Amino acid sequence: MDSLTQIVLGAAVGEAVLGRKVGNKAMLYGAIAGTIPDLDVLASFFTDNVTALYVHRGFTHSIVFSVLFAPILAWIVTRYESYKNFKNWTWLFFLAFVTHPILDAHTTWGTQLFWPFDLRLAFKNIFVVDPLYTVPFLVFLILAMRQKRSSKRRRFYNSMGLILSTSYLALTLLLKWAAYTKFESALATQNIDYSDIDTRPSPLNTILWSANVQTEDAYLLGNYSFFDSQPITFESYPKNHDLLGSLVEDKSVKQMIAITEGWYTITKENNTLYFNDLRFGLLSLKPKSTNFVFKYKLEVDPTGKVSFIEAPKDSNDGKKLLSELWQRLKGN
Repeated sequence: MDSLTQIVLGAAVGEAVLGRKVGNKAMLYGAIAGTIPDLDVLASFFTDNVTALYVHRGFTHSIVFSVLFAPILAWIVTRYESYKNFKNWTWLFFLAFVTHPILDAHTTWGTQLFWPFDLRLAFKNIFVVDPLYTVPFLVFLILAMRQKRSSKRRRFYNSMGLILSTSYLALTLLLKWAAYTKFESALATQNIDYSDIDTRPSPLNTILWSANVQTEDAYLLGNYSFFDSQPITFESYPKNHDLLGSLVEDKSVKQMIAITEGWYTITKENNTLYFNDLRFGLLSLKPKSTNFVFKYKLEVDPTGKVSFIEAPKDSNDGKKLLSELWQRLKGN
């Protein structure tokens, strides 16, 4: 999830653990701990794109990280804070650390919660930014912050924020199931033979859902809104995996294929190959659009090593997409 959401979650967890003992400091330390796992993005400054993508939401988003670093942070804090209970500080940092990747596991990218095992959890039931999750949570956190630390109202507000946000997260799982059944029904009605289907919510909401459908030679992309009145339609995108040729044996290419879990297409433009990550869809809902959110130019050096260079995006793409999403959300 976005940084603000993780700060709010971490602060609420900190308050639940130590709010009565240290007041707003519990929120402060919880908020700090809630952002620490995302420091893995700094890897992009020291390594190539593929390695940085592979590292992201890996070790720092694992139970192992939470277990190892919670007592370290607790020890540091007890050196200068007047409240010296090492066990309680450890619990604050552990829960603030571990709830971060648990929440991230509900997004499309997912997390390696059980690192070092090569298993990425991605339930794909909420977008990385969802105001319906974050805003009510933030409001209750602010209300709690304004109360005295011994106040019952403070605990009530903080508990309500945690309950509402968690309930909404559970609701998104039900919405995902409902959308999934609609896509399955549409594929059956259109007699489409497929081997796999992957669904996710569109940006900023859980009303409009997208699906990637794998067939033998192509991927089908479709959208469904709970306000739709017309049948679901699918756009076909050839896999073109054969265009990689011998490049498929390159380490970086293998890593990228593993990262996308096979959801990718290869396109060729002006004798240049592009790797398109299908998991995050397109920057346009217009038919036959090829402007993928994550599109990488493949560059090969004289030794045969492949580098992935993210294709530049137009600054207006985001605005256009939000406008199209709003229109599509209202139904077809």
